[in-house]
Amino acid sequence: MARLKDIYKADVAPALMKKYEYKSVMQIPKLDKVIINVGVGDAKDNSKAIDNVIGDVTLIAGQKAIPTYARKSVANFKLRQGMKIGVKVTLRGERMYEFVDKLFNFALPRVRDFKGINPNAFDGRGNYALGLKEQLIFPEIEYDKVEKIRGMDIVFVTTARTDAEGRDLLALLGAPYAK
Repeated sequence: MARLKDIYKADVAPALMKKYEYKSVMQIPKLDKVIINVGVGDAKDNSKAIDNVIGDVTLIAGQKAIPTYARKSVANFKLRQGMKIGVKVTLRGERMYEFVDKLFNFALPRVRDFKGINPNAFDGRGNYALGLKEQLIFPEIEYDKVEKIRGMDIVFVTTARTDAEGRDLLALLGAPYAK
């Protein structure tokens, strides 16, 4: 199976160069990083929840996940500044391409009634955000060992300047957009 990075160099970059008529190869948009974020709302009551989520996200990403902390205290949520409230991991380089390949080709097609991802979830600068409702769609996660089904946010940060460039970049990398 061809690696996604090799596909980018061989197919994606020349296609974008031709379509947008860039004058330099440095103008061609590329995937900069992928950020996986999981909010753990019940972490204030259950101290083991963060450890379980760190284990799951580490398995999914192939890289150690780190906890995120509350910046401010919020009395209504019984939240104090400095409490662990989530988990994140930032992927770059080879691990990033492996994760994107796994997400687009294995995980997303396992979603029930999957018709594609929203092609309009860009931020205006070529970055794409995707929300998943459960971590069970990844092949590394064993259903029997999951304590609680949790969703996650995945953000694709690109060097694209516009949404159209970012959309084309992800489409050429294999993003299954809804028709």
